[in-house]
Amino acid sequence: MGDDSEWMKLPIDQKCEHKVWKARLNGYEEALKLFQRIEDEKSPEWGKYLGLLKKFVTDSNAVAQLKGLEAALAYVEKAHLAGKTSGEVVSGVVSKVFNQPKARAKELGSDICLMYIEIERAEVVQDELIKGLDNKNPKIVVTCIETLRKALSEFGSKIITLKPVVKVLPKQFESREKAVRDEAKLLSVEIYKWIRDALRPPLQGINSVQLKELEEEWVKLPTTAPKQSRFLRSQQALKAKFEQQQAAGGDEADDNDEEPAPQVDPYELLEPVEILSKLPKDFYDKIEAKKWQERKEALEALETLAKNPKLENGDYGDLVRALKKVIGKDANVMLVTLAAKCLAGLAAGLRKKFGTYAGHVVPTILEKFKEKKPQVVQALQEAIDAVFLTTTLQNISEDVLGVMDNKNPSIKQQASLFLARSFRHCTQATLPKSMLKAFCPAFLKQVNDSAPEVRDAAYEALGTAMKVVGEKAVNPFLADLDKLKLDKIKESADKVELLGKKGGAEKKAAAAKVAPPAKVAPPAENPARSSGPPKKASAAKIEVCEEKSAAVLPASCMQLLDSANWKERLASMEEFQKAVEQMDKNEMPCQALVRMLAKKPGWKETNFQVMQMKLHIVGLIAQKGSFSKTSAFVVLDGLVDKIGDVKCGGKAKEGLTATAEACSLPWTAEQVVSMVFAQKNPKNQAETLNWLSNAMKEFGFTGINVKGFINNVKTALGATNPAVRTAAITLLGVMYLYMGAPLRMFFEDEKPALLKQIDDEFEKMQGQSPPAAFRGTKKGGAEEDGEEADEQEEDGGGAPDIMDLLPRTDVSDKITQDMVDKMADKNWKIRKEGLDEVAAVISEAKFIQPSIGELPMALKGRLNDSNKILVRNGLSICFSPGYWTLKQHVKSLGMPIITVLGDSKTNVRAAAMTTLQAWVEQTGMKDWLEGEDLSEELKRENPFLRQEVLGWLAEKLPTMRTVPSDLMLCVPYLFICLEDRNGDVRKKAQDALPTFMMHLGYEKMLKATGKLKPASKEPVSALLEKARAVMPAKPAPPPGKAGAAKSSSNGAPTGVLGKKAPVTKAKDEEDRSGVIFILVPNGKEQRIKEEKGLKVLKWNFQTPRDEYVDQLKTQMSTCFARWLQEELFHASDFQRQVKAIGVMGERMEDELEGTVSCLDLILKWFTLRFFETNSTVLMKVLEYLKQLFPTLSRENYHLNEYEASSFIPYLILKVGESKDVVRKDVRAILTMLCKVYPASKVFPFLMDGTKSKNSKQRAECLEELGCLIENYGMNVCQPTPAKSLKEIAVHIGDRDNSVRNAALNTVVAVYNVCGDQVYKLIGNLSEKEMSMLEERVKRSAKKTTTAAPPPNRQAAERERPQRDHPSNPNATFMRKPAQQPQEEVPNKLNQARAQNAEREHSHPSIPKEFQLDLDMIENDHTRVSELPDLVQHKLEELLEPIMMPEPKIRSVSPHFDDLHNSTASTINFVISQVASGDINTSIQALAQIDEVLRQEDKADAMSGHIDQFLIATFMQLRLIYNTHMADDRLDKKDIFKLYSCIIGNMLSLFSMESLAREASMGVLKDLMHGLITLMLDARVEDIEDGQQLIRSVNLLVVRVLEKSDQTNILSALLVLLQDSLTTSSGSPMFSELVMKCLWRMIRLLPETINSINLDRILLDVHNFMKVFPKEKLKQLKSDVPHRTLKTLLHTLCKLTGGKILDHMSMIENRNESELEAHLRRVVKHSGNFSGMKSDRGSEKGQDDRMSKAKVSDILSEIFKKIGSKENTKEGLTELYEYKQKYSDADLEPFLRNTSQFFQSYVERGLRMIESEREGKGRIQPTSTVIPQHGLDSGSVPLNGEEMKPAVYYERLKILRQRQGLENNSRTRPTTSLLSKPSVASSTDMLQSKLSQLKESRESHFQQEQSHSHSPTRSSSPAANLDDLKKRLERIKSNRQ
Repeated sequence: MGDDSEWMKLPIDQKCEHKVWKARLNGYEEALKLFQRIEDEKSPEWGKYLGLLKKFVTDSNAVAQLKGLEAALAYVEKAHLAGKTSGEVVSGVVSKVFNQPKARAKELGSDICLMYIEIERAEVVQDELIKGLDNKNPKIVVTCIETLRKALSEFGSKIITLKPVVKVLPKQFESREKAVRDEAKLLSVEIYKWIRDALRPPLQGINSVQLKELEEEWVKLPTTAPKQSRFLRSQQALKAKFEQQQAAGGDEADDNDEEPAPQVDPYELLEPVEILSKLPKDFYDKIEAKKWQERKEALEALETLAKNPKLENGDYGDLVRALKKVIGKDANVMLVTLAAKCLAGLAAGLRKKFGTYAGHVVPTILEKFKEKKPQVVQALQEAIDAVFLTTTLQNISEDVLGVMDNKNPSIKQQASLFLARSFRHCTQATLPKSMLKAFCPAFLKQVNDSAPEVRDAAYEALGTAMKVVGEKAVNPFLADLDKLKLDKIKESADKVELLGKKGGAEKKAAAAKVAPPAKVAPPAENPARSSGPPKKASAAKIEVCEEKSAAVLPASCMQLLDSANWKERLASMEEFQKAVEQMDKNEMPCQALVRMLAKKPGWKETNFQVMQMKLHIVGLIAQKGSFSKTSAFVVLDGLVDKIGDVKCGGKAKEGLTATAEACSLPWTAEQVVSMVFAQKNPKNQAETLNWLSNAMKEFGFTGINVKGFINNVKTALGATNPAVRTAAITLLGVMYLYMGAPLRMFFEDEKPALLKQIDDEFEKMQGQSPPAAFRGTKKGGAEEDGEEADEQEEDGGGAPDIMDLLPRTDVSDKITQDMVDKMADKNWKIRKEGLDEVAAVISEAKFIQPSIGELPMALKGRLNDSNKILVRNGLSICFSPGYWTLKQHVKSLGMPIITVLGDSKTNVRAAAMTTLQAWVEQTGMKDWLEGEDLSEELKRENPFLRQEVLGWLAEKLPTMRTVPSDLMLCVPYLFICLEDRNGDVRKKAQDALPTFMMHLGYEKMLKATGKLKPASKEPVSALLEKARAVMPAKPAPPPGKAGAAKSSSNGAPTGVLGKKAPVTKAKDEEDRSGVIFILVPNGKEQRIKEEKGLKVLKWNFQTPRDEYVDQLKTQMSTCFARWLQEELFHASDFQRQVKAIGVMGERMEDELEGTVSCLDLILKWFTLRFFETNSTVLMKVLEYLKQLFPTLSRENYHLNEYEASSFIPYLILKVGESKDVVRKDVRAILTMLCKVYPASKVFPFLMDGTKSKNSKQRAECLEELGCLIENYGMNVCQPTPAKSLKEIAVHIGDRDNSVRNAALNTVVAVYNVCGDQVYKLIGNLSEKEMSMLEERVKRSAKKTTTAAPPPNRQAAERERPQRDHPSNPNATFMRKPAQQPQEEVPNKLNQARAQNAEREHSHPSIPKEFQLDLDMIENDHTRVSELPDLVQHKLEELLEPIMMPEPKIRSVSPHFDDLHNSTASTINFVISQVASGDINTSIQALAQIDEVLRQEDKADAMSGHIDQFLIATFMQLRLIYNTHMADDRLDKKDIFKLYSCIIGNMLSLFSMESLAREASMGVLKDLMHGLITLMLDARVEDIEDGQQLIRSVNLLVVRVLEKSDQTNILSALLVLLQDSLTTSSGSPMFSELVMKCLWRMIRLLPETINSINLDRILLDVHNFMKVFPKEKLKQLKSDVPHRTLKTLLHTLCKLTGGKILDHMSMIENRNESELEAHLRRVVKHSGNFSGMKSDRGSEKGQDDRMSKAKVSDILSEIFKKIGSKENTKEGLTELYEYKQKYSDADLEPFLRNTSQFFQSYVERGLRMIESEREGKGRIQPTSTVIPQHGLDSGSVPLNGEEMKPAVYYERLKILRQRQGLENNSRTRPTTSLLSKPSVASSTDMLQSKLSQLKESRESHFQQEQSHSHSPTRSSSPAANLDDLKKRLERIKSNRQ
């Protein structure tokens, strides 16, 4: 009991996992009480038990387990976190609770499972229970089945997914345990309640006795559908409703139940069967056998397989082709019947997956309906019906329409009956009006067919259509039918029973609800108006017309109509007009009146006044009366005949327009055009075409018969009269507005001159949108039009309808079987030949009919071809416009196009995407998303395919208003892509996620994550949450459809505006007097934050999509006055927008604060206007901007990055506008823009603008770049002048002359700033381009001496912003004025470069980040925190020639001495930055050290820091090797720059022997390790100029070997060789290079032997031979190490002789050393050689004279160096030193044969070296005092000398250090380059060096602080400045 007292004190959670069962029991009891007490479901207390819950239910003690189950149930019921435990807890319940003997335990376990379902974890519970069914313990199986039954009974089939349950159910009936079988029976009964007969097919395989028992039980069940009795937490509203219904009474609740039980498709519950592999091996041979019995055997085998109700997806193409061939060509009708049955079985088993093949078999089946045998017809009907269910009506419509006018009545009959049966499966949505438009004319032809069975079939089809879509939709197409036929159609409609409907009565009731009685009248009136009168009138005689006219016209009018006196006829016309104006519409006999007008003289009237009246009356009659087509036929001849008349033409056009309004424009236009081209009058033809152009704009393009126009337009284009041709081209331009690019294809055969005129007209129309139609809209029809437009948009827009209007060619006979066979040939050349032939056929046909035989299947094979050329050829055929409208080929050819997106070649993928986009543009997206095809593509584990498809979906889905439900099938693969290994796939998946969510909904997608693995679920859910925040809104219906339709159908305005128009107007005026911008605190900052956090779309697009506009509207709604926003976004009236911009301009000054707060939104709205073509709005926008930016500048407001990046790129687009006035304004705005946004940041935007395809834009951007460089100097060139100038120079070779000139002008502007350095900055140009540039530079040089800058430059100069305070005029660097004389430009480029160092240049640009007022900052120590932000430069200038500024005299900072007083700490500080992980920081540090090393008087300061510097350097080399080179995000040019700086520093260091000798052995070893590794790095070769870099490293290695302490370097190489041979992972090339270094050292030994510590070297050799004894060395793959060691020892022995044995003092146990024995052998053989060598050496030292041969060799070597590109400077230096030593040396023989240029180059080089040497050592200490208040910047310096520029660099460094800017964080790489050295190296010194750095840094800052309190003054004597200048020139020349 003692133990009890211990666990009783424990907390509850610890008791629950105690090893004593009583403790656990007590813990469970207390936990249960605790859980019942906690009210807050999110209490932190729940979290303590999250990991214990599984132990609650799996306790090994039965008593404790029972209590644990109760506690677990309470936890699951109340805890918010419980869902996380569902998997492990339910698994524990199944395995450890369901096998318990106690019923209470099982009951609690089952309750826990049901509770988890209630908290939304149904899928997890169901999965675990189904897993439990496989358990060997029957008790567990029984309880699992029982729990599943309870869950289904309580939650229903919506929550419990029945498919996986039904799948495992048959297995349970086979169990040996009766209890399992009985429970399975009960579960089957429960399932049957929910899905009824859908359960029968999956259970057909169970024991017949069991099935019979089940049938008996099923019969007993009630017919009413069961209801859900238990609800999820998210269904609480449903639960309340259910309880309310229960309270009200069960029967009533049944009647009011709105949610019927979900219909379960039995097909979904079945497992697919794979049949392709089960086909007989000789199937394809047999089915083509000559004997019909063999063909029958093959078909019977297939029929058996095809009877499987569900088939596995696969490639059924060959099988379908074989069946198609039997149906189409086999003469044996029995086999045709069998093949049709097989086809029906395949279609039924595959369903939507068969849709790919539907288009291939439907035409064949329809043609086969010519067979009259009933069994064949029945089989074909079943087959085509099954095929229809796998596709859509739209996909097969072309095929069916193709046989509707077949000569065989049986085919026509069966086609109509097929459509009738198909219509029964349709709804109003799937049978749109576009389909009815296509089918109804064909049915109307069949209604008048001579064969009664064809007529009856047509009645049935029309009746079915009427039943589906309603009479209102079908009646307009039946206008010309007589009443008898209409009655038959209605009778057929009444007999039709639609599939899926409960009964006809219900349908009628629904129809009664939908159609209000008030709207029945107009449709009934339409047919009477349009069909009745014409038929009566056509039969009427002239007498009848006179009688009818006499009844409505005055008698005098009738008598004088044909009078011979024109005045009487005119009076008669006036009376006629008055009578018509007063007539009522219903009383007006239109046909009779127009026949009276046509009565003699009729349209031959000679008096123009009478004729004008007559034509005017025709228009009145057409407008006021019920004007029929028959009446129109009477007047059209006259109207057309007079349309070209000068006096009557206007009235004739009015009459035609009125006729078109009455009878529709398409019909009128067709009649008029055919009539006028039957005449010969060109005036009439031209005016008719002009009228038609205008009418199309007024009426719209709907219904226009393009086929009828094309030929007549071609006739007009070929007319001799220019007016006719012009009118035809104008008409084509209008048609282009509606039809687009396809229109041009019909005129490609025209003459080039004419084609150019057409193209010019099309170009004028480019970008314009068709005007809104305002004529021809009928009352009551507007709504129909709106609905139809909506339907068209859902199907992919109106484009396909226009394409359908175009005439198409039947190419089925041209695409022969031979072509198809060629495309499938094994030889790729023959396949290509077949593709070329097909391409030629389609290209010739332009637009083709859908009957293309087996071409789609053959093309599909080529899209998967292994030869990529053929794939691209196949894609080009698919891209042909003839395919664009073939919607039925989306599945057969479209999906293979998507498959090509997975190709590894970029160009193939690009071609596939282009083809895909072209298809989608015409077919719409709906067909692509239907079915499983797209999800099957995403299923492929191809990263290219996935990223392309997801990117495509992300682009297309946001534009759709609705999507098919099949899109949900793609979601699981989308989730997989979110976690794909490929980063691009993940990114595209994340981009697509919000677009999926906008259609499917967040909840649905979150639910889909339930099927993911637990590890994937959380990250995917997090991404869903993130996507939810940026989910775009669904696009709204196009404006003006529904609204316009409603307003057009009602005359008066409705709603509030209609009732209170005056009040509303007054209110609007009152509102407009208030503020237009509402100040929202931190509104702009919040918008910036949202965009950065990707909560809204980033304002970055090629063309603005609707979601961007909607987003901007939403953002503006909170801070813009409502009326202003409505005006700005007004859809149709641009004048409203102009007015709104005017108001914004007027209120700018008054509401400046509001303007600034909304500036980002204003600028974004302006960017939208830049994409429109309305020039009025654009000019107003530019006017506002010209007012805005100066205002902002006056207020010292600067644009932020967010505002600039969302506006400037789009403004630059307009700089390429074709109108001069726009370009001029944009240039002016760009100039103003630099006042509110740094020019250096505008520069990159302009650079991007130079990449445009628009040549005007490129030219203007280049000109603007030139202005910026002129005004602001080279500091605007970002990211670096070199990079920018190279990009600008590329445009010198542009094809466009203006672009070339602009580029040349810009480069000349750079030349004016920085002189000849421009040639180095622009990189390599071709000879032609360079000559152009040199010529331009010459001309500009001559002009600048005499002429002032161009006006635009002067304007830019005047408008240039003064970016700094006026009191500091020197802060901004200005370029040298143009009036100053410039030196003459050299004639030759090479001379310019060679003499670059000697020339005086204009001021170079100083990066603006360093334009600081040093005095102000230095003297004010209180403003440390206000130091301006300095941009971190990449400092490419370090690699470019240094152009030092001409300094102005100013007082020297009192802190200049600080650098000299704390040199050591400063050097330590800079060295510490060399190893920085930031490339720019490291480059800056290296540049500062390089500056010290290159000045010999300062280089000594590095003494004592060499090891430290080399450690930092090779640490940086390691960092580059391991990190930077592997980072793809880093620009390789930056890495190259860093390498160059390191190598440059090393070369400088190792050129000074005194410093080089300070390097220790360990440091040299690591340095050599790093350099050799760099030489072997293959990645370096991939960098531009990588080979040059490796050559530099090679040179450095040689210098290290020569200049270092010879003992240290030799020792380092020996240790490095030992390490490289020891390490197995090392590269053999590494060892080889180390040995090459050793061989070089061996060659140097004769000269260096006296300086070498032989004891240390022999010790290292001894250590080497201990690791690698002689035997081991010989075992190596290469004998080079052995030979190297032998050579080293042999050389040492030769040079020292026997004395070598005295240098083994450092070796312990010499006798054991293999080295001593080896040396003794060598000494013995070498004899006295060493003595001779030493004598020779002494003689050499004594003899100072040299033989002539020797002199010749040395000078030859020196001149070789001078002549080489790399070593020219070194050669000049050696020549100078040689001449100094041997002053009498004769150089004439070596210079005699060289060019004059080379000789002058050598002389000039020697003079430069002489001047540099003379200036050395003359710099005195800079501590000489100069008064602090020295000469100002404008005064003359002492002795005529100037202050040295280095002062500014030193002072700036001190300032940066004082502000802490130099103390950047440093990273020290910890990994070695290849392998860690095994001996003590420089890394052993790192700790001491780091501590030394720390101390030096602290002392450095302490000194800074002390100096700030006690400043000293310092300067440099003026006398030394001349020397400094020369040294600066040397720096410049060395940099080159």
